[in-house]
Amino acid sequence: QVQLVESGGGLVQAGGSLRLSCAASARTFTNYAMGWFRQAPGKEREFVAAISRSGGSTLYTDAVKDRFSISRDNAANTVYLQMNTLKPEDTAVYYCAADRVVLGWLVHKEEYEYDNWGQGTQVTVSS
Repeated sequence: QVQLVESGGGLVQAGGSLRLSCAASARTFTNYAMGWFRQAPGKEREFVAAISRSGGSTLYTDAVKDRFSISRDNAANTVYLQMNTLKPEDTAVYYCAADRVVLGWLVHKEEYEYDNWGQGTQVTVSS
């Protein structure tokens, strides 16, 4: 089991940037691939980005592929989501999630693959 705490959300104008952080409690952080998901008001939660245990593999949803960047610092037990050129449609609660995997290169975009979730951080983009 791993506890996840997100931070870095807030209110930003369209075109601006934010960096989300997710701190993990696990001593074995490197056993987990990590993902970011988001849920906009009235919509289902959706996949945003994921990164493998080593950080060598990443995966993005098409809507953010050229604007967002996921990274991790295994020494600090932290995963980041750098969000640039933000749009009003990026407004959502952003969740960090951990996926215990065996293969170091593996990343998933399906929610059911993730066993541990943070409480979420609100991102609001004004037009």
